[in-house]
Amino acid sequence: MTSLYAKELEVAQLAVQRAARLTKRVFHEKAKGTVSKDDKSPVTIGDFGAQALIIAALQHHFPADEIVAEEEAAQLRTDAPLREQIWDLVSTTQLDDVAAEGFLGGRIPGADAMLDLIDRGNSPGGARGRIWAIDPIDGTKGFLRGGQYAVCLALMVDGDVKVGVLGCPNLPVDDAAPLTADIGANQTDEGRGVLFSAVVGQGATSRPLGTGALAEGKKISMKPITEMSSATFCESVESGHSNQSDSAQIAQKLNITNPSVRMDSQAKYGSIARGAGDIYLRLPTSKTYQEKIWDHAAGDLIVREAGGQVTDTTGSRLDFSRGRTLAANKGVVAAPAAVHGQVLKVVQEVLGL
Repeated sequence: MTSLYAKELEVAQLAVQRAARLTKRVFHEKAKGTVSKDDKSPVTIGDFGAQALIIAALQHHFPADEIVAEEEAAQLRTDAPLREQIWDLVSTTQLDDVAAEGFLGGRIPGADAMLDLIDRGNSPGGARGRIWAIDPIDGTKGFLRGGQYAVCLALMVDGDVKVGVLGCPNLPVDDAAPLTADIGANQTDEGRGVLFSAVVGQGATSRPLGTGALAEGKKISMKPITEMSSATFCESVESGHSNQSDSAQIAQKLNITNPSVRMDSQAKYGSIARGAGDIYLRLPTSKTYQEKIWDHAAGDLIVREAGGQVTDTTGSRLDFSRGRTLAANKGVVAAPAAVHGQVLKVVQEVLGL
């Protein structure tokens, strides 16, 4: 018997794996020593290329589905050298990916078709129908420094996340590998590259990122916290993304003695889902900022399917039905279900909620 969303899961996993290979190639060929995201940066090249590859697979298999994605192709339509550079990467990646090609299909025939595919990510989102959310490179600065970043893809049906996939090229393959203070940089050696995935009601898995057919996956689950003092929590590297001083106060009130582990991207969700970390806090730094749905949809489902709970700072579930942003939510608190309430209570004390 075929499980619900089996085809969507396989397409999503292979598409993310293929896009992750493109991003790794961009890093090794173009990004070393780069520290900024200007209009022709490696991040720009990787973003556009990865988004095109993922949308090509989705368009081929699910042509009626809508797509919410971060990038649009207007810049490429007026910049021929940049367009050709990206098309060269996309076409070469397609040619190299023989093992997945027979299943994924959706080969992009030329640069103009690539631009049209990129622009298919312009859905307004919402509460009705099937909508995919894509972040082709989540964690811009992590990618540039050889640290943590993620290729992210999620399917929402009537505003509820049903399938989530994260490709994390620089996380250790070993699910038991502890988080280290240097995990945010210089993590491009061998033994790294993980594909996390989840389907609602079916649990979460991890598998090594490969180069063709999918590697065998194994179930993952969050680690029970028996002593809060020994817990590890993850937060963003950038202080503009999360209030780090509030996080320090929360850790102190919870008697957590381990230093926080700072890394970019939804790799944080994957890390706590498999028990390498325990708690993920993203605390508001602005009253007006709204999180983008593509930055959280896949990770939210993967953590919940691994035995965790994910809410905002008020205790509400993340609401992916409001459009392209989490307009109804402020911040993120993710933790094992058994202690989420305890963590949330302290978060609210420190934030004065």
